[in-house]
Amino acid sequence: MSTALWAKIQAFVGVTADGIPGNTTAEAVAKMLGIDTTPVPAPSGPAATDPRSAANIATLKPAAQTKAREWLAACLALGITVKVICGTRTYDEQAALYAQGRTKPGPKVTNSPPGYSWHNFGVAWDFVVFDADGQPQWDSPLMEKCGRIAESHGLDWGGSWTGFQDTPHIQLRMDCTLADARQLVTEGKWWV
Repeated sequence: MSTALWAKIQAFVGVTADGIPGNTTAEAVAKMLGIDTTPVPAPSGPAATDPRSAANIATLKPAAQTKAREWLAACLALGITVKVICGTRTYDEQAALYAQGRTKPGPKVTNSPPGYSWHNFGVAWDFVVFDADGQPQWDSPLMEKCGRIAESHGLDWGGSWTGFQDTPHIQLRMDCTLADARQLVTEGKWWV
């Protein structure tokens, strides 16, 4: 922003108009607008996000990152040891997972080919609960608890799906179809 524009903003909100952008100016403008600028400390202790979850959440689109962090914090606050084990997947990564149990060895882990998973669009993540020894607990009742927490935060949980259930899966509620999302990506308009 130009110094002239900053000066206009400062004058508009009643801050001494020097036109100099920076932290002091931003804090003064925020104060005049009634915005609390007290820094929010990063969670620590049992509610801290683990590095794996943080890295996977960082792959998501900004709106999904916010919701994933809120959901994870709510689970951790209840003492549930849960981690985000997957975020956004490329089409190639989705193809490799889709091939598993079909054309490659191993059990089937997804019913979605590339472009047919919300993971490919940065709005879905997978999670698992861990026990005290650090072992994943795919069948733990806490998996459902985490899913219900997701729903209480306005998210879709794969464990509530009526067809194929995907208990470790959470995603933003989207107001478009996967076909719409594919088209928006093609047009360079995917925004979430």
